[in-house]
Amino acid sequence: MENLFGQRLTSARKMAGLSLQNLADKMENAVTRQALNKYEKGEMMPGSTVLIRLSKALNVTVDFFFSEPDQKVELQSIEFRKKISRLSKTAEVAVIEKARAFLERYLELEHLLQLSIPVSKFQYETPVRNAADAEAAAEALRKQWNLGYDPIPSVIEMLEDQGFKVLEVEADDAFDGLKALVQGHRIIVLNKRHNAVRKRFTALHELAHHSLSFAAQLEEKDVERLCHTFASAVLYPAEMARTEMAQERFHFFLQELELIKERWGISIAALFPRALHLGIINANTYRRLNTNYRIKGYHRDEPGDFWGKERPRRFIQLLYRAIGQEVISINHAAHLAEMNLGEFRDKLEQLA
Repeated sequence: MENLFGQRLTSARKMAGLSLQNLADKMENAVTRQALNKYEKGEMMPGSTVLIRLSKALNVTVDFFFSEPDQKVELQSIEFRKKISRLSKTAEVAVIEKARAFLERYLELEHLLQLSIPVSKFQYETPVRNAADAEAAAEALRKQWNLGYDPIPSVIEMLEDQGFKVLEVEADDAFDGLKALVQGHRIIVLNKRHNAVRKRFTALHELAHHSLSFAAQLEEKDVERLCHTFASAVLYPAEMARTEMAQERFHFFLQELELIKERWGISIAALFPRALHLGIINANTYRRLNTNYRIKGYHRDEPGDFWGKERPRRFIQLLYRAIGQEVISINHAAHLAEMNLGEFRDKLEQLA
């Protein structure tokens, strides 16, 4: 590939969310912005000392700069979910580049293992216009995927079992998640820094963007609200919510809400609109709950824990499988894992 080093340097810099000048500053001007620009254009190559400093500044291995991807991928149909404090353009580019680089390695690994993956796609054809429609879509999902009315132990593993590529990236807290397509694969990207409950909700929100169609007259904010309703309904089915929380409530105690969060993996903040939608509380009680929730500072640090873990497992499982079948060398595995060889070897313990 022409100018491989320059392209890989550009990719690493974007993943780090740095401009050329930012990178020069981070390296304490051991390399000028002009020199970095020439590296990226393929007009110059750095010496070994600068190369090592670049790898440390950008938190990649030296091998990263010279590894040619098996196939170059681009994310399509990208939709970000953001908090009110908007994500900067630089941060958006960093998230996309991290996801793109990871998917190059993911698809290469699947190709090496010659995997043919059946995908049980959920596509809800009826246009969603309101909360009742979003509720119906959630019920259809649980029925099609044989989830019954039980809590979902791991939303991420469930999505991976259904053929989704789910990945986590280190990102600014303003980033919640995104959905995208890559060569027909449905992609969900989550923020690695967020807790399990938040990841569960975000993953299902992005599933809604992948799988639901919405009435044309709806505004973006209405679509986002319906994706929230869908995510909450998948996590906490209406029948179970009405059974556990009962009808016509005027008061909730924190300990009760913590128990629901612990079992179902849905945040206390998401329980309030869920109860309102299901007619368990009225609008006045809903406003009072939200007001007290914020007064106590729970919007910054919500009490209660979820017993499960939420992290993607499929890629690393495939990686160990490929090593065990001697499809790839440990050196190649370390490259796919984006780890130094010594660090990767330390993680392996062969039993047979």
